[in-house]
Amino acid sequence: MTQQSKIGIKETMDSLIKTATNFDLDKLESIYHNDMKIIMIDANGQKMISNKQMFKDLFQSKRDNGDVPLNTWAEFNHIEHNGNKGHVILKRKVNLTGVEQKIALSIDLIWEENRWQVIREVIFTEFE
Repeated sequence: MTQQSKIGIKETMDSLIKTATNFDLDKLESIYHNDMKIIMIDANGQKMISNKQMFKDLFQSKRDNGDVPLNTWAEFNHIEHNGNKGHVILKRKVNLTGVEQKIALSIDLIWEENRWQVIREVIFTEFE
């Protein structure tokens, strides 16, 4: 893998942010790996585990409810790759639960079917 791979990971993450914030379920289908797992830990230490379908359902409900697009703000802290695996650490401001909050994410990607796909997201709600 080359510097181009790192750029490809960043482009995939930019596409994911644009896609998710606008509730584009078709595009999410191709960015999210079929075996994707999401682990969300809130500021109180409560843990929730989701999968690809559950997360897509969340965005589907936001789209069906006519919610405005989500905030696209992102601060990338780290991007790396090793062979067909990538890892990104970033911060975002999102409203997934009715209140916009700052979250920290650790996202693992895998190169399959000629594209980077998100295989795991670990999401931490930040303390204010």
